Amino acid sequence: MTATTSAAHPRFAAALDALGLAELHPRVRRFPDAVRTAAEAAAAIGCDPSRICKSLIFAADGVPVLVLMDGASRVDVELVRRHLGAHKVTRAAADVVRETTGYAIGGVPPFGHRTRTRVLADRNLLAHDVVWAAAGTPHTVFPMTPEALVEHAGADIVDVRERTA
Repeated sequence: MTATTSAAHPRFAAALDALGLAELHPRVRRFPDAVRTAAEAAAAIGCDPSRICKSLIFAADGVPVLVLMDGASRVDVELVRRHLGAHKVTRAAADVVRETTGYAIGGVPPFGHRTRTRVLADRNLLAHDVVWAAAGTPHTVFPMTPEALVEHAGADIVDVRERTA
């Protein structure tokens, strides 16, 4: 299957090809209803939300940074701030997400972005044999081992998951 026939967003399909991951094209799943949230994606796939890889853009002192987090957890922005040595970390605005990644919120994949950003991956992702991530649209996802996902995203493994009481 070529990038032009992939269910993935064209930019993400091209990224798969460029990374030598064309074998993933047939594994991209497209759903009729949007799967913008981890809960929606997990329900559509039929997996636990922790097997969903959320791709979240934050602004660390105004500089975009991508955080990859399992779908059952929340990012602790204070831990992100400390890890980066930033003064302030906030969720990036929708226009910044689109400008940085080339994708809309709810469809941001873990790699294949318009610009190169720093990537942090929470260690909890590695607890699974396979995780599912957005394939560039709010209707598409793809499976990958978390180790391969972290490698292709160029992510640093960190502990930035919010602890629950």
